[in-house]
Amino acid sequence: MPKSHYLFTSESVSEGHPDKICDRISDAVVDAYLTAEAEARVAVETLCTTNLVVLAGEVRGPDHLTHGVIEDVARAAIKEIGYEQDGFHWQKAEVRVHVHAQSSDIAQGVDAAGNKDEGAGDQGIMFGYACRETPDLMPAPIQFSHAILRSLAEARHSGTEPGLGPDAKSQVSLAYENGVPVRATSVVVSTQHGESLGQEQVREIVRPHVVNVLPDGWMCDESEFYVNPTGKFVIGGPDGDAGLTGRKIVVDTYGGSAPHGGGAFSGKDPTKVDRSAAYAARYLAKNVVAAGLADRCTIQLSYAIGVSKPLSVYIDTHGTSQVDEDRISQVLCDQVDLSPRGIRQHLTLSRPIYARTAAYGHFGRQPEADGGFSWERTDLVDDLKSAFGAA
Repeated sequence: MPKSHYLFTSESVSEGHPDKICDRISDAVVDAYLTAEAEARVAVETLCTTNLVVLAGEVRGPDHLTHGVIEDVARAAIKEIGYEQDGFHWQKAEVRVHVHAQSSDIAQGVDAAGNKDEGAGDQGIMFGYACRETPDLMPAPIQFSHAILRSLAEARHSGTEPGLGPDAKSQVSLAYENGVPVRATSVVVSTQHGESLGQEQVREIVRPHVVNVLPDGWMCDESEFYVNPTGKFVIGGPDGDAGLTGRKIVVDTYGGSAPHGGGAFSGKDPTKVDRSAAYAARYLAKNVVAAGLADRCTIQLSYAIGVSKPLSVYIDTHGTSQVDEDRISQVLCDQVDLSPRGIRQHLTLSRPIYARTAAYGHFGRQPEADGGFSWERTDLVDDLKSAFGAA
């Protein structure tokens, strides 16, 4: 029987966190290729450390996207984040590009040919999740953690808080009563800052960005509000810790409130089901909850490399649905073609929309006019209600 009274915690990291810098660079490379050619193939990883960035991976696309162009893309991403520090500077850092052509063995399994449809880019399992804890149908702890860091980043970029640096982390613990979040029991924020700012000054800079994000009356006790608990956070970003693409997959998804299949998103074009099928699973789960068929919904999809159809579609409404789960699964499969090509076409994923996903979560965002965050649409709601006779 599920617990009804408990504490649950999720964390987020900012765009200037070393791992997120790498995600941003890798996704900026994906966008560069998709801008040039919608059918481009990209699988690029990034590593960063003190004034060094290394990109590696495989691509298939226009020849004009040379190593020099990829280097420029990486530098532009770092500049946009805001790194002009002695230990990590968009202009002064060394950028090494070790990107080569896609394996022909992978290409022949994935590409459509003759009567064979486009296959999945790899085997794997992907999960999607939605719940009623927030208006965006996301778990509250991760959504509040993201919102705190977005607020701090906006203040830094606007010049309102020039003493803040790009690197930051947040962590929110919520108390649940009868399975519903009711208040924060602790909040942790660590943010890079200028040498002239002391811990108490940083604390007061951070405070409104927490209070204004949490619902009224939810702020934790002062003794449980931790800001830069080590006392000082001047050295940050890749100068303080190395970063890698794909190391923040729980931050990217549901903050631990739902299972994760293990595959990262960033640096991968949408033929890779690690990315596209995870987006599709969120899309389906969100529509199920938005249609009132359940209060919580977890969906798992599985694929084999080179095979177009999903091997399995699993749905769990955690006892919150009044309709048959197998019937929900059948209706969803009728509504959306869950082959790699079907997902890309339904969600219009072959567009340069990925750099913006690299920080503050891939889910719980607003759909954008150019197709960004299309997996957050709730355009299946009417059809789902009709299929189940809901009002």
